[in-house]
Amino acid sequence: MSMFFQNPNDEAIRQFLLSIHRIAVVGLSPKPDRPSFTVAKVMQQAGMQIVPVRPFTDTVLGETAYAHLSDVPGKVDLVNVFRAADQISPIVDEAIALQIPAIWIQQGIINEAAAERARAAGLFVVMDRCIKLDYLRLCL
Repeated sequence: MSMFFQNPNDEAIRQFLLSIHRIAVVGLSPKPDRPSFTVAKVMQQAGMQIVPVRPFTDTVLGETAYAHLSDVPGKVDLVNVFRAADQISPIVDEAIALQIPAIWIQQGIINEAAAERARAAGLFVVMDRCIKLDYLRLCL
């Protein structure tokens, strides 16, 4: 885990997860054997609306896919990111510009500068944690 960035505590994460309804999943793969697919499927089964954000893909998990966050119509509660650490910065910038209230950077992905920039802009930020595992551990 990072030396400087601190994730919110378990109770804050639990309250947040119980409050959200619509998750834009950046990098959501249409392949059922990929972690992004299995994580998004569990969140969908938990009652969340999943919005796939992946260029050159029509649908994932029965939902229309969009090439960019800025293409997603309507309100998004959370951006869940499955992209390499060096690709996090522009996603954070887009989330800030679109006034999306939260970003979750999946387990194994660390970009402290981008996470701190998102937090400084007022976003709820979780980094290097799995939303599925935290949801199952904290909310069920």
